[in-house]
Amino acid sequence: MSTTVSPPSGSRPPAPATPSVPPRRRGDRDRSSIIPLLLRMHFYGGVLVAPFLIVAALTGLAFVFTPQLDRLVYADELRVAQVTGEPRPLAEQVAAARVAHPDGDLASVIPPIADAETTKVVFSLPELGEKQHTVYVDPYTNEVKGTLTTWFGETPLMTWIDDLHRNLHLGVVGRHYSELAASWLWALVLGGLTLWLHRQWNGRRQRLRRIVLPDLAAGRGVRRTRGWHAATGVWLAVGLLALSATGLTWSRYAGASFDVVQNAFNAHSPTLETTLPGAASGAAPGSGHHGAPTGTGAVADPADVDAVVAAARQAGLGGRVEASPPTEPGTAWTVAQDNPTWPVGFDRVAVDPSSGAIVARSDFADWPLLAQLSKLGVAFHMGFLFGLVNQLLLTALAVGLLCAIVWAYRMWWQRRPTRADRAAPLGAPPERGAWRRAHPGVVIGVVVLAVAVGWALPLLGVSLAAFLVVDALVGVARRRRVRTTAPTSPGGVGG
Repeated sequence: MSTTVSPPSGSRPPAPATPSVPPRRRGDRDRSSIIPLLLRMHFYGGVLVAPFLIVAALTGLAFVFTPQLDRLVYADELRVAQVTGEPRPLAEQVAAARVAHPDGDLASVIPPIADAETTKVVFSLPELGEKQHTVYVDPYTNEVKGTLTTWFGETPLMTWIDDLHRNLHLGVVGRHYSELAASWLWALVLGGLTLWLHRQWNGRRQRLRRIVLPDLAAGRGVRRTRGWHAATGVWLAVGLLALSATGLTWSRYAGASFDVVQNAFNAHSPTLETTLPGAASGAAPGSGHHGAPTGTGAVADPADVDAVVAAARQAGLGGRVEASPPTEPGTAWTVAQDNPTWPVGFDRVAVDPSSGAIVARSDFADWPLLAQLSKLGVAFHMGFLFGLVNQLLLTALAVGLLCAIVWAYRMWWQRRPTRADRAAPLGAPPERGAWRRAHPGVVIGVVVLAVAVGWALPLLGVSLAAFLVVDALVGVARRRRVRTTAPTSPGGVGG
């Protein structure tokens, strides 16, 4: 006889047993995660591109303080010995510069904005190409203080350091180094941020400190070095991304892609119309390349420069301005602000020299947003936008990037095997096979993104494709070597 024991009153019957579910394995998580792919790309990208970033950081650091270096090296040309009385008319200063420099066409006149500065009178010569001769005149005595070969307003020293940063003085071929560094910089920054956040963040607020600060409690080794490397990258991320983007806008290949985008959105800086009312448009007979007059005949009267600059001042153009004479008959003088320090001044006006009337105007505030951002980005990249603050910020970015690179290589060395039977000079790269383990959807998404980025940034796309091909060939060779050296069983079947 059996007895049935009823459950106590008010209690629920026991739930039916359910089969246990095994925990998800790491390989299952990896199939839907991009982390293994990012880890491998971040490692190899950093190892291969870091030398280019080191050169870019060091040469950029040298360029940051060129304004101060110019004031030391070219003090005789840029500064007047003594401020006496009122400045002489600009027309007289241009005439004095012409006596000292009889060759070439007058390109522009840049009046001083400080009492102790000289006036810059710029002449173009066909044999100089993009470069020009700038004559420096004492505005109080009309004395010529010297002549320098300049490039878009840069002194010879600034031009030399600028070329070193852009192309290592190797011309077009050298530009590939800086574009490769800028193309990979943003990918390394974003990839590193993703890896660090994935490692540290678990939804708890107290983890924020571990993201932005290194773990000083960690013992000496990879963990501590990684903390310094990653935390530094977090603090520098926004600035490095800005440097990467602004550097790419005037690079050779990525810059062309940026031009395509600007053309598609009609986002270039507007062209200032200089044709005078009632004058026929088009180049005059006998004009040369870019409308510059051939021969020695002058299109504009340099004596008009005082009235032109005065009209531009009355129209609201303050700060440093550059007055350029017309290169074709029937066109106006142009006066453009050249103040890249915040608040910036890039307004332009076209002035009729006969009447002093403003016949056209282009204000920076009316430029397309993309053109404004590009102009401001260039000023930031060169260290001009916020003056000394901008210079110090760029210095911190360059030094911080160098430190992050040193810590990255140190981690590589610290991860090396040290056992006698496995000793190696460097640490092993991340595990292979991330592509094979990843979910097909993740792989397709990465491929589509890589193709799009490769079109916009060709050097990044080509270098990434070359890495994948070499990495695949190395993997195939290693697998063949393993199969060849694997021991065989007595029956002849590989073990």
